[in-house]
Amino acid sequence: MQTRKLGRNGPEVSAIGLGCMGISFGYADKLSKDEGVRLVRGAFERGVTFFDTAEVYGPFENEEVVGEALQPIRDSVVIATKFGFDINVQTRENRGGALNSRPEHIRAAVEGSLKRLRVDTIDLLYQHRVDPNVPIEDVAGTVRDLIGEGKVKHFGLSEPGVQTLRRAHAVQPVAAIQNEYSLWWRAVETNGILEACDELGIGFVPYSPLGKGFLTGTMSKEVPAGDFRASIPRFQPEAMDKNQAFVDLLKRFAAEKGATPAQIALAWLLAQRPYVVPIPGTTKLHRLEENIGAANIELTAADLRETNEGASHTQPEGDRYAPAQMAMVGREAPEKADA
Repeated sequence: MQTRKLGRNGPEVSAIGLGCMGISFGYADKLSKDEGVRLVRGAFERGVTFFDTAEVYGPFENEEVVGEALQPIRDSVVIATKFGFDINVQTRENRGGALNSRPEHIRAAVEGSLKRLRVDTIDLLYQHRVDPNVPIEDVAGTVRDLIGEGKVKHFGLSEPGVQTLRRAHAVQPVAAIQNEYSLWWRAVETNGILEACDELGIGFVPYSPLGKGFLTGTMSKEVPAGDFRASIPRFQPEAMDKNQAFVDLLKRFAAEKGATPAQIALAWLLAQRPYVVPIPGTTKLHRLEENIGAANIELTAADLRETNEGASHTQPEGDRYAPAQMAMVGREAPEKADA
């Protein structure tokens, strides 16, 4: 497995990581804890050294799986997790999707994550979503203090507004941004986020690099009950019909390269920047191996021009989240009162 460095100051990780959420959260076909542990260890055995989780996945269950799986090989991997939702520790309930990035809550969340992940230090700690009630300077300052205490190594943000990213970076250097990015969703190319990463030396971790499974070309139009995609406008049958053009484009390139659509989608991302590290998720070992294989596919400049040209003729149909979740992305944090 090739490795990449997440920006100027971030860790060195496998070129393709593993998004662990779907092992125990979000999709209809969740794995048991033992199955999840085997999958995560199987990823490491195949060269993956970068694993992504969050306290809200479960809540807490996913961190427990990742912690158990990686404990024997802890010194050989980079573990990322996230804080920012208002979770009741006793009932394991996320209070209506509410956010909470108050400094005292961040500290409590980190203590919980350290225990569940069975580590002394979190390698990469993201704010999961910008809290509209907490200045980002307070968030970044709290993480800076946690880094000073040895409980965290690197600071990250997920789906921030670009000015919030810049303000956070001024307090505590941001090692990585985790935003949705794929051939199907390219807003980071025009909203200032990738430009800021270029300028500030920040790594970029695309989540949903396979469009939550759609870009693999293997999805049915019938989203099963209990699957969070059922509430997403982009996954309604009519929208999926229109979005099929992206899959068709990937299938055409896959046939030319002797690859799969998923591998072309990941190879396209890897070609965008040397500091881009996608984290596709899966519950199946053969899909994991397929995804890892994308690191060995090189797309030429001509390939990329042709792909971009083909994609430019199709606009994604439907939002990428339901309205409540859409309201949480690209948000700017409030200014400090004494600023």
